[in-house]
Amino acid sequence: MTAVPADGWSRALVVLAQSADLGVRDIAALSARVAYAFMCLTLCWGVLTTTGWARRLGERKTLRGGHLALAAFTLSFAVVHALCFLFLSTDPFDVAKLVIPLLPGTLARHTAGIVGLELMLAVALTAGLHRWTAYRRWLWLHRLAYPAVGLGVLHSLFGALANGHLSLVWLAGITLLVPAATLGVLRFLPTRTLERIGLVEERV
Repeated sequence: MTAVPADGWSRALVVLAQSADLGVRDIAALSARVAYAFMCLTLCWGVLTTTGWARRLGERKTLRGGHLALAAFTLSFAVVHALCFLFLSTDPFDVAKLVIPLLPGTLARHTAGIVGLELMLAVALTAGLHRWTAYRRWLWLHRLAYPAVGLGVLHSLFGALANGHLSLVWLAGITLLVPAATLGVLRFLPTRTLERIGLVEERV
């Protein structure tokens, strides 16, 4: 049997590490895109449920269940995306860099992703508190989802730019973002404005 030179083993290990990293990065990219899609759908469904614009589609309890399911999918894929960076062979993240924003050397797009995900987790963990706390306080906490979505969009945009994938995903990203952003804006417009543009029936 012919012995393999030491430098041959090192090259083979480098190739294996690069192949493993490529697979991990593919999983990270796929989970990020799925999380982005569910994030936009969760926002849309939440606004439609809260405002009552989707009441013709089912009972409020059923609509809330759909919103919770979409939110759970969003968080699941977002957490998978984040955890992928712990398993990289080259330049991996440690736990501190993954959960603490604004550490030295942390890029702005990573900070946006960390803060956005942590806000989403905070919203999810406090979602059931409306039974034991004042509604306005709970609503203030729940509305943190809006800046969380904005940070998630920025993270996705700058991540796609940095990785050279923007040309592949921009159309799908904008297609999902436009209705989410539109409903998010309409959610905070005064009722009189909505009546004037015909989105809400005027009460007589």
